[in-house]
Amino acid sequence: MHIGFDISQTGTGKAGCGYFAHSMVRAMIDIAPQHRYALYPSFGDFYFDTLMPIRNPYSAQNTRYGPRHLLRRTARKFWSGDGVDASLGYPDVIHSNNFWSPVRIASSRFIYTFYDMGFAIDPSWTTEVNRLGCFEGVFRSAIAADWIVAISDASRTSYLNTFPHFPGDRVRVIYPCSRFADSSAPGKRPKALHEVPSGGFWLSVGTVEPRKNQRRLVQAYARYLASGGAPMPLVLAGGKGWLMDDFQTHLAELGIQDQVVMTGYVSDAELIWLYRNCYANLYPSLFEGFGLPVLEGMQFGAPTITTTSSSVPEVAGDAAILVDPKDIEGWAQTMLHLAANRNERDALGVASVKQAKRFDWQRSAAELLQLYEVAVASPKRQVTA
Repeated sequence: MHIGFDISQTGTGKAGCGYFAHSMVRAMIDIAPQHRYALYPSFGDFYFDTLMPIRNPYSAQNTRYGPRHLLRRTARKFWSGDGVDASLGYPDVIHSNNFWSPVRIASSRFIYTFYDMGFAIDPSWTTEVNRLGCFEGVFRSAIAADWIVAISDASRTSYLNTFPHFPGDRVRVIYPCSRFADSSAPGKRPKALHEVPSGGFWLSVGTVEPRKNQRRLVQAYARYLASGGAPMPLVLAGGKGWLMDDFQTHLAELGIQDQVVMTGYVSDAELIWLYRNCYANLYPSLFEGFGLPVLEGMQFGAPTITTTSSSVPEVAGDAAILVDPKDIEGWAQTMLHLAANRNERDALGVASVKQAKRFDWQRSAAELLQLYEVAVASPKRQVTA
């Protein structure tokens, strides 16, 4: 097969969508090197990184880059125009991974990765620009895509509820997996934690933004401390997102600014150390398409307290404690309970490692390649008014 694959978000500073595309294409090249892979450094104009693929090069036999655009407007013109298939050499499949969706793919089978509808659930979770861009891409996919790859059962259900006209048998669930290949890696202690003992801190990983629910988490942590909980610091590991400019003020009002460590964006090695050495990994997100920090923490044995919302229970299975993300008192009490029960905490760590082994990139890549074969052997989807 000739596979065209969007890698536009896989550069430095990539987040969940970028890790999905990066790890998936590497796994496909590894298990099926006989195919021809055309990797697209720019794909549409919603997400645009002029330094791709310089920041994250791929090299393998039968692998090359598609067109690289240095300006957003030229990328928009190329991907929105007629004759895209011909310009790309008529790939068998073209796979979008960054929310943007072309609508004029004439002969190639167009595959679209759907992550989640979080941008449409609550306007306070994101900016207007991001919300409109995401919605436009998802809406266009419902018109133009031949197949949808959903990253969880919850995401599949959400897509079909939003677009009931889309044929359900053309929406496949293919799970993401951890970005980390070596589960034995020890990691590297972040400088911000040089005085914090191993096993002596709570951890929460994710961009600091409303959907990740750090506001309620720090309120729960303040109650935990006020109720006599062990004085372990709370480490928030992740870059600053949108709509959280007053977060430091929020910490000060709670009187816990000295107990909360904000590391900012951390390297992979530092993140591994944090997962390995936390007392527990706390993930209270209000909505997820998958919940990668839960899986990655489990891979390194992090005992986990996480949310009951959306897709996360699929990831956590029976290996975590699940709490309603809006139940601040419930989170505080669960932290108090786990801090006082070391044996239960250790048992969760063992269960976490076992649960994480259920997710494997090569298995997911094999499922995606099988979907490509089915798509190529099937007629393009006929869209009726």
